[in-house]
Amino acid sequence: MINHQLNFFSPQAQLPTGTLVHHADTQRTIPPSQPSIPHYSIPAPRFPLGPLPHINPSPTPCSSTQTHSPPRALRTRTAMPTTKPLLFLALLLVPHLAAALYSSSAITGANDQQRRRLLESYADDGSDVYVDPSYEFRNQHLRDAYVALQAWKRAILSDPLNVTGSWSGPDVCGYYGVYCAPSEHDSYVTVVAGVDLNHADLAGHLPEALGLLADLAVFHVNSNRFCGLVPDSFHRMRLLHELDLSNNRFVGGFPDVVLRLPSLRFLDLRYNEFEGPVPSDLFDRPLDAIFINSNRFRFKIPDNVGNSPASVLVLANNDFGGCLPASVANMSGTLNEIILMNTGLKSCVPAELGMLTELTVLDVSHNQLMGAIPAELANLKSIEQLDLGYNRLVGDVPEAICHLPHLQNFTYSYNYITGEPPVCLHVKALDDRRNCIPYRPDQRSPEQCQFFKGNHVNCDAFSCKKFVPPSPPPPPPSPPPPSPPPPSPSPPPPSPSPPPPSPPPPSASPPPPYYEVSPEERYLSPPPPPYQEPTTPPHYDIPSPSYHEVPPPAYHDDAPPPPYYEVSPEDRYLSPPPPAYQEEPTTPPHYDLPSYDYSSPPPPTTMWKLPAYDYSSPPPPATP
Repeated sequence: MINHQLNFFSPQAQLPTGTLVHHADTQRTIPPSQPSIPHYSIPAPRFPLGPLPHINPSPTPCSSTQTHSPPRALRTRTAMPTTKPLLFLALLLVPHLAAALYSSSAITGANDQQRRRLLESYADDGSDVYVDPSYEFRNQHLRDAYVALQAWKRAILSDPLNVTGSWSGPDVCGYYGVYCAPSEHDSYVTVVAGVDLNHADLAGHLPEALGLLADLAVFHVNSNRFCGLVPDSFHRMRLLHELDLSNNRFVGGFPDVVLRLPSLRFLDLRYNEFEGPVPSDLFDRPLDAIFINSNRFRFKIPDNVGNSPASVLVLANNDFGGCLPASVANMSGTLNEIILMNTGLKSCVPAELGMLTELTVLDVSHNQLMGAIPAELANLKSIEQLDLGYNRLVGDVPEAICHLPHLQNFTYSYNYITGEPPVCLHVKALDDRRNCIPYRPDQRSPEQCQFFKGNHVNCDAFSCKKFVPPSPPPPPPSPPPPSPPPPSPSPPPPSPSPPPPSPPPPSASPPPPYYEVSPEERYLSPPPPPYQEPTTPPHYDIPSPSYHEVPPPAYHDDAPPPPYYEVSPEDRYLSPPPPAYQEEPTTPPHYDLPSYDYSSPPPPTTMWKLPAYDYSSPPPPATP
């Protein structure tokens, strides 16, 4: 996470090694409408500035040799002969000096115009960069980097420190401010992984050819004089982790290309000339640090600001207005510092700020916040710097805030506070000036205090949205319960026994058999059968030759009678209904289905935090 002992806004902040990227910015004059952001905790400066030495003017020869001053009249007479020739000589030289200065400025201006015209004739994407055929590159990545850096070099119009003087030849890893490393995808391939040109005082613009640096993880160009737009070709930098464009002269709307960088975690756009609205999608990106302060942005802080996982959020010195969304309380698991000074906020201080228990710095000064100081701010157990100054707050200071264990700086000056607990006077750095506190020095006049004392602030009149806690993530879809095995098919219902068929009508007795025999044998008796043991002769029911109907066969008493159905004539030919009687009715099978818990899971006890990153700028290579 971010080192909280740093001042993220001071243009001259020095960064110790191992801190999150709070790069130093060169000093810039801030308009009177933008109050300078104070130092919240100021460490000892790395290079302390002592008092400037007093330089005495060099003594004149006369003052070093003469011990007595001549009379005034004598001094006047003796000075006249030496002064007139000098004045005459100066009058003669002035036209010549003016002509020389004019000619030199004209030559310089002509050179600048010629260079600009030449620059406009170049292809901004580097497609016309000449690559010497004798140059050998270890891989295509380094060749693309050569093209990109050469296109950038010719887009730089001013390089007073000769930073790009080493940018020649095929060894791009030896260029000043360029750092190479093994590729993330192949450790045997060397690529350009970082560019750090902080405080190089370069002037020019960023060409589209920089998109060829597709392996960049760090791009730092703060404290220069780059202008123009941020190239859209930056979207090719899929591995870019840190983007620092602060303290330059970039213009245009918010650079939407930063929203298309999937690996970006640190964004610093402060101290530029960006204008217009800030897309709300910025707060849905997985950024750990967002610095967009000191630009010309005009928009209302969106309600989804609480979706951001950032640990540092700095929006100061822009024109937002409206409410401070209560949804910022959703950042309680990650947010360490939030700076909203001079953003035109006009509402009450939301009590939900007290839910930011990990917060160490809260600055909402130089706004139009009204109402009382919420007592819920006493829940900020980690707060170190609390600045509510230059607003329109009224009422008493909650005593519990002054008891917070880590509170070092508590500012509520230039408000209309009427009550101050004595314990607050023991805070290490307390500023309660220009309030309405009795018996305290440097307070407002009774007339001013009386005006605000008789006016009650209705916080509901601002129509700020209420805090809505985030809904827990939906539980993963539970597997469908196993379907029970299909029941074994029951045997088809027995069809009713059909009535016994009527016997066919008896036919006449068959004629006697006719044998094909000779006439001699026709009247002879058949031969006797062979001898067999006497057995019971079989009994045959031979119907008697009669024309009466044969009675139906007798039924046994143990057989059940055929079922009888009462059906209508219309249903007579339909499928028969199921049997009315079953000897053993079957019981439907019973399955023990597993039970599932469909209730929502409890919210997680801890929230995910982004890992700490080392955002310090790499040191420049040692000069030979």
